[in-house]
Amino acid sequence: MSYIRFEEVSKDYKSGDTVIHAADHVSFEIEQGEFCVVLGPSGAGKTTILNLLGGMDKATNGKITVGSKEVTAMNGHQLTDYRRLDVGFVFQFYNLMPNLTALENVELAQQVCPNALNPKEVMEQVGLGHRMGNFPAQLSGGEQQRVSIARALCKNPSLLLCDEPTGALDSKTGEQVLELLTNLCRDYHTTVVIITHNASIAQLGNRVIRMKNGQVESVTLNEHPARVEEVTW
Repeated sequence: MSYIRFEEVSKDYKSGDTVIHAADHVSFEIEQGEFCVVLGPSGAGKTTILNLLGGMDKATNGKITVGSKEVTAMNGHQLTDYRRLDVGFVFQFYNLMPNLTALENVELAQQVCPNALNPKEVMEQVGLGHRMGNFPAQLSGGEQQRVSIARALCKNPSLLLCDEPTGALDSKTGEQVLELLTNLCRDYHTTVVIITHNASIAQLGNRVIRMKNGQVESVTLNEHPARVEEVTW
């Protein structure tokens, strides 16, 4: 069975007398170790899918399975453990603690995860070994995003969820962050799911899920994903 399974998943919101179908009977699968791109315009349902997969929101209907765990059947305590132990999150805006150094931001993962990796080693892996003692305000946007990726990786998650991780970066810095993410997926066999409106990023994915109006428009498998340097941005 696939590592991630969405089976007829729906998420509805009420706005007055109107029901908004943010996710409308969504079904797809993702294999372990894949770099998966969820692509679509604003309002397509991408963020809803990410929030449901990350246990940050609960589905109205349907079933979500990650590994041997049924996310849609979890109670509040189980969801907290799932988010804490199984999932790493990387957001468009870095969500770093401004009064902590880069290393101290990464070390936060050790406080919540018993199987956390060595923070200093992770900082070296993301190319920031020389910036450990700097505060976020002393780092560029790309460096701050790499700190947020290091913090997520330090948890040693089986699943890494990325919400428009290059959206606040210039194109060159964005390419560097994407190269880091694809390398981590390949080297650590971490399942990476990235949501984006940037169609160029789709060329990097083993699997591309295109969303439109809260539904899956198509799922494309790519046996030979492009390398970052091969993509025309």
